[in-house]
Amino acid sequence: MNRVAGKVALVTGAAMGIGRACAGLLAAEAASVFLTDLDRDQGEQAARELCGSGRNARFLPHDVSSESDWDRVMQAVVSQCGRLDILVNNAGIGVTGDVEHTTLESWHRVLRVNLDGVFLGTRAGVQAMRATGNGSIVNISSIEGLIGDPDLAAYNASKGAVRLLTKSAALYCAREKLAIRVNSVHPGYIKTPMVENAMRAAPDPDGMRRHLESLHPVGHLGEPDDVAYGVLYLASDEAKFVTGSELVIDGGYTAQ
Repeated sequence: MNRVAGKVALVTGAAMGIGRACAGLLAAEAASVFLTDLDRDQGEQAARELCGSGRNARFLPHDVSSESDWDRVMQAVVSQCGRLDILVNNAGIGVTGDVEHTTLESWHRVLRVNLDGVFLGTRAGVQAMRATGNGSIVNISSIEGLIGDPDLAAYNASKGAVRLLTKSAALYCAREKLAIRVNSVHPGYIKTPMVENAMRAAPDPDGMRRHLESLHPVGHLGEPDDVAYGVLYLASDEAKFVTGSELVIDGGYTAQ
Protein backbone atom coordinates (compact mmCIF):
# COMPACT_ATOMS: atom_id res chain seq x y z
CA MET A 1 0.00 0.00 0.00
CA ASN A 2 0.91 3.70 -0.34
CA ARG A 3 3.27 3.12 -3.28
CA VAL A 4 2.33 6.56 -4.68
CA ALA A 5 1.31 8.25 -1.44
CA GLY A 6 1.20 12.04 -1.61
CA LYS A 7 1.40 12.13 -5.40
CA VAL A 8 -1.08 13.85 -7.71
CA ALA A 9 -2.12 11.80 -10.72
CA LEU A 10 -4.11 12.50 -13.88
CA VAL A 11 -5.53 9.62 -15.93
CA THR A 12 -7.20 10.28 -19.28
CA GLY A 13 -9.91 8.04 -20.68
CA ALA A 14 -10.62 7.00 -17.10
CA ALA A 15 -14.38 6.45 -17.33
CA MET A 16 -13.98 2.75 -18.11
CA GLY A 17 -11.60 -0.03 -19.07
CA ILE A 18 -7.86 0.34 -18.60
CA GLY A 19 -8.08 4.01 -17.60
CA ARG A 20 -10.59 3.31 -14.88
CA ALA A 21 -8.46 0.46 -13.55
CA CYS A 22 -5.36 2.68 -13.52
CA ALA A 23 -7.19 5.46 -11.70
CA GLY A 24 -8.56 3.01 -9.15
CA LEU A 25 -5.21 1.40 -8.43
CA LEU A 26 -3.36 4.71 -8.16
CA ALA A 27 -6.03 5.97 -5.77
CA ALA A 28 -5.86 2.74 -3.75
CA GLU A 29 -2.12 3.32 -3.41
CA ALA A 30 -2.82 6.75 -1.88
CA ALA A 31 -2.47 9.13 -4.84
CA SER A 32 -4.89 12.01 -5.36
CA VAL A 33 -6.37 11.16 -8.75
CA PHE A 34 -8.04 13.24 -11.43
CA LEU A 35 -10.09 11.14 -13.85
CA THR A 36 -10.80 12.71 -17.25
CA ASP A 37 -12.98 11.54 -20.12
CA LEU A 38 -15.48 12.67 -22.74
CA ASP A 39 -18.09 10.45 -21.05
CA ARG A 40 -19.18 12.68 -18.19
CA ASP A 41 -21.74 10.26 -16.72
CA GLN A 42 -19.41 7.26 -16.54
CA GLY A 43 -16.49 9.42 -15.44
CA GLU A 44 -18.39 11.04 -12.61
CA GLN A 45 -19.69 7.65 -11.52
CA ALA A 46 -16.15 6.23 -11.46
CA ALA A 47 -14.95 9.15 -9.33
CA ARG A 48 -17.92 8.80 -6.96
CA GLU A 49 -17.22 5.10 -6.49
CA LEU A 50 -13.59 5.80 -5.62
CA CYS A 51 -14.56 8.55 -3.18
CA GLY A 52 -17.16 6.22 -1.67
CA SER A 53 -14.42 3.74 -0.83
CA GLY A 54 -12.36 6.41 0.88
CA ARG A 55 -10.15 7.40 -2.07
CA ASN A 56 -9.27 10.91 -3.19
CA ALA A 57 -10.68 11.24 -6.71
CA ARG A 58 -12.17 13.95 -8.90
CA PHE A 59 -13.58 13.96 -12.42
CA LEU A 60 -12.96 16.52 -15.16
CA PRO A 61 -14.61 16.42 -18.61
CA HIS A 62 -11.88 16.35 -21.23
CA ASP A 63 -11.38 16.03 -24.98
CA VAL A 64 -7.74 14.95 -25.26
CA SER A 65 -7.55 16.06 -28.89
CA SER A 66 -8.25 19.67 -27.85
CA GLU A 67 -5.32 21.93 -26.94
CA SER A 68 -7.59 24.31 -25.04
CA ASP A 69 -9.07 21.40 -23.06
CA TRP A 70 -5.59 20.35 -22.00
CA ASP A 71 -4.88 23.92 -20.85
CA ARG A 72 -8.11 23.95 -18.83
CA VAL A 73 -7.56 20.54 -17.25
CA MET A 74 -3.94 21.22 -16.29
CA GLN A 75 -4.87 24.57 -14.84
CA ALA A 76 -7.56 22.87 -12.72
CA VAL A 77 -5.15 20.19 -11.46
CA VAL A 78 -2.39 22.63 -10.55
CA SER A 79 -4.75 25.18 -9.00
CA GLN A 80 -6.43 22.52 -6.85
CA CYS A 81 -3.36 20.50 -5.85
CA GLY A 82 -0.39 22.71 -6.63
CA ARG A 83 1.44 20.10 -8.68
CA LEU A 84 1.25 17.10 -11.01
CA ASP A 85 3.37 14.01 -10.35
CA ILE A 86 1.85 11.30 -12.54
CA LEU A 87 0.21 11.50 -15.95
CA VAL A 88 -1.29 8.46 -17.65
CA ASN A 89 -2.14 9.20 -21.30
CA ASN A 90 -4.64 6.38 -21.77
CA ALA A 91 -7.50 7.82 -23.84
CA GLY A 92 -7.76 6.21 -27.25
CA ILE A 93 -10.09 4.82 -29.88
CA GLY A 94 -9.91 1.83 -32.19
CA VAL A 95 -11.19 1.87 -35.77
CA THR A 96 -10.84 -1.07 -38.13
CA GLY A 97 -9.63 -0.38 -41.65
CA ASP A 98 -6.94 -1.55 -44.05
CA VAL A 99 -4.62 0.81 -45.89
CA GLU A 100 -6.61 0.60 -49.14
CA HIS A 101 -10.03 1.34 -47.71
CA THR A 102 -9.41 3.63 -44.73
CA THR A 103 -10.84 7.07 -45.43
CA LEU A 104 -8.81 10.18 -44.73
CA GLU A 105 -11.53 11.26 -42.30
CA SER A 106 -11.20 8.03 -40.33
CA TRP A 107 -7.39 8.24 -40.44
CA HIS A 108 -7.45 11.77 -39.03
CA ARG A 109 -10.00 10.84 -36.36
CA VAL A 110 -7.84 8.01 -35.01
CA LEU A 111 -4.65 10.06 -35.05
CA ARG A 112 -6.30 13.08 -33.43
CA VAL A 113 -7.24 11.05 -30.38
CA ASN A 114 -4.50 8.41 -30.20
CA LEU A 115 -1.52 10.52 -31.23
CA ASP A 116 -2.39 14.20 -30.98
CA GLY A 117 -3.95 13.52 -27.58
CA VAL A 118 -0.78 11.83 -26.31
CA PHE A 119 1.45 14.58 -27.74
CA LEU A 120 -0.64 17.33 -26.15
CA GLY A 121 -0.75 15.43 -22.88
CA THR A 122 2.97 14.69 -22.80
CA ARG A 123 3.80 18.30 -23.61
CA ALA A 124 1.42 19.60 -20.95
CA GLY A 125 2.71 17.05 -18.46
CA VAL A 126 6.33 18.05 -18.94
CA GLN A 127 5.42 21.73 -18.61
CA ALA A 128 3.48 21.10 -15.39
CA MET A 129 6.11 18.78 -13.88
CA ARG A 130 8.93 21.19 -14.65
CA ALA A 131 7.78 23.23 -11.63
CA THR A 132 8.87 20.43 -9.28
CA GLY A 133 11.48 18.96 -11.62
CA ASN A 134 10.26 15.39 -11.41
CA GLY A 135 7.37 13.13 -12.33
CA SER A 136 6.29 10.14 -14.37
CA ILE A 137 4.42 10.14 -17.68
CA VAL A 138 3.02 6.81 -18.86
CA ASN A 139 1.72 6.61 -22.43
CA ILE A 140 -0.58 3.73 -23.25
CA SER A 141 0.41 2.36 -26.66
CA SER A 142 -0.42 -1.22 -27.70
CA ILE A 143 1.06 -4.38 -29.11
CA GLU A 144 -0.17 -2.75 -32.32
CA GLY A 145 2.57 -0.20 -31.79
CA LEU A 146 5.10 -3.04 -32.08
CA ILE A 147 3.63 -5.30 -34.76
CA GLY A 148 1.46 -4.80 -37.81
CA ASP A 149 -2.14 -5.81 -38.44
CA PRO A 150 -3.48 -5.69 -42.01
CA ASP A 151 -6.83 -4.34 -40.82
CA LEU A 152 -5.59 -1.64 -38.42
CA ALA A 153 -3.71 0.82 -40.62
CA ALA A 154 -4.55 4.01 -38.72
CA TYR A 155 -4.43 2.34 -35.31
CA ASN A 156 -1.02 0.79 -36.06
CA ALA A 157 0.28 4.17 -37.21
CA SER A 158 -1.00 5.98 -34.12
CA LYS A 159 0.27 3.45 -31.59
CA GLY A 160 3.65 3.07 -33.32
CA ALA A 161 4.03 6.84 -33.23
CA VAL A 162 3.20 6.90 -29.51
CA ARG A 163 6.06 4.44 -28.94
CA LEU A 164 8.69 6.70 -30.53
CA LEU A 165 7.18 9.95 -29.26
CA THR A 166 7.63 8.49 -25.79
CA LYS A 167 11.32 7.80 -26.39
CA SER A 168 11.89 11.28 -27.79
CA ALA A 169 10.21 12.88 -24.77
CA ALA A 170 12.18 10.69 -22.37
CA LEU A 171 15.47 11.72 -23.97
CA TYR A 172 14.47 15.37 -23.97
CA CYS A 173 13.67 15.32 -20.26
CA ALA A 174 16.96 13.57 -19.51
CA ARG A 175 18.89 16.11 -21.56
CA GLU A 176 17.16 18.94 -19.73
CA LYS A 177 18.23 17.39 -16.40
CA LEU A 178 14.62 16.92 -15.40
CA ALA A 179 13.76 13.88 -13.31
CA ILE A 180 10.68 13.34 -15.45
CA ARG A 181 10.44 9.78 -16.71
CA VAL A 182 8.43 8.93 -19.82
CA ASN A 183 7.57 5.33 -20.68
CA SER A 184 5.10 3.45 -22.86
CA VAL A 185 2.93 0.45 -22.06
CA HIS A 186 1.92 -2.06 -24.73
CA PRO A 187 -1.08 -4.18 -23.80
CA GLY A 188 -2.33 -7.18 -25.72
CA TYR A 189 -6.07 -7.71 -26.09
CA ILE A 190 -7.68 -6.70 -22.80
CA LYS A 191 -11.28 -7.27 -21.74
CA THR A 192 -12.34 -3.65 -22.05
CA PRO A 193 -15.61 -2.22 -23.41
CA MET A 194 -13.78 -1.37 -26.67
CA VAL A 195 -12.67 -4.98 -27.22
CA GLU A 196 -15.97 -6.43 -25.99
CA ASN A 197 -17.92 -4.18 -28.39
CA ALA A 198 -15.67 -5.25 -31.29
CA MET A 199 -16.31 -8.90 -30.50
CA ARG A 200 -20.07 -8.37 -30.24
CA ALA A 201 -20.07 -6.62 -33.62
CA ALA A 202 -18.38 -9.58 -35.33
CA PRO A 203 -20.54 -11.98 -37.41
CA ASP A 204 -19.57 -14.77 -34.98
CA PRO A 205 -18.90 -13.15 -31.56
CA ASP A 206 -18.00 -16.43 -29.84
CA GLY A 207 -15.69 -17.39 -32.68
CA MET A 208 -14.10 -13.96 -32.55
CA ARG A 209 -13.48 -14.30 -28.82
CA ARG A 210 -11.90 -17.73 -29.27
CA HIS A 211 -9.71 -16.36 -32.07
CA LEU A 212 -8.48 -13.43 -29.98
CA GLU A 213 -7.80 -15.69 -27.02
CA SER A 214 -5.83 -18.06 -29.23
CA LEU A 215 -3.48 -15.25 -30.26
CA HIS A 216 -2.12 -15.12 -26.71
CA PRO A 217 0.04 -18.08 -25.64
CA VAL A 218 -1.41 -17.89 -22.11
CA GLY A 219 -4.77 -18.79 -23.67
CA HIS A 220 -6.95 -15.93 -22.50
CA LEU A 221 -7.46 -12.19 -22.75
CA GLY A 222 -6.01 -9.79 -20.21
CA GLU A 223 -7.85 -7.88 -17.50
CA PRO A 224 -7.64 -4.08 -17.08
CA ASP A 225 -5.86 -4.58 -13.75
CA ASP A 226 -3.09 -6.49 -15.53
CA VAL A 227 -2.19 -3.25 -17.25
CA ALA A 228 -2.90 -1.05 -14.23
CA TYR A 229 -0.31 -2.86 -12.12
CA GLY A 230 2.33 -2.15 -14.76
CA VAL A 231 1.31 1.50 -14.88
CA LEU A 232 1.50 1.69 -11.09
CA TYR A 233 5.07 0.41 -11.17
CA LEU A 234 6.13 2.97 -13.79
CA ALA A 235 4.34 5.74 -11.89
CA SER A 236 6.02 4.90 -8.60
CA ASP A 237 9.50 5.72 -7.37
CA GLU A 238 10.32 2.03 -7.72
CA ALA A 239 10.88 2.78 -11.41
CA LYS A 240 13.22 5.74 -10.81
CA PHE A 241 15.81 4.29 -13.25
CA VAL A 242 13.26 3.47 -15.96
CA THR A 243 12.67 5.92 -18.81
CA GLY A 244 12.16 5.63 -22.56
CA SER A 245 11.20 1.98 -22.07
CA GLU A 246 8.43 -0.23 -23.43
CA LEU A 247 6.53 -2.36 -20.94
CA VAL A 248 4.81 -5.14 -22.87
CA ILE A 249 1.83 -6.73 -21.10
CA ASP A 250 0.42 -9.11 -23.68
CA GLY A 251 0.20 -12.70 -22.47
CA GLY A 252 3.09 -13.65 -24.74
CA TYR A 253 1.48 -12.32 -27.94
CA THR A 254 4.61 -10.60 -29.28
CA ALA A 255 6.98 -13.32 -28.07
CA GLN A 256 5.89 -15.54 -30.95
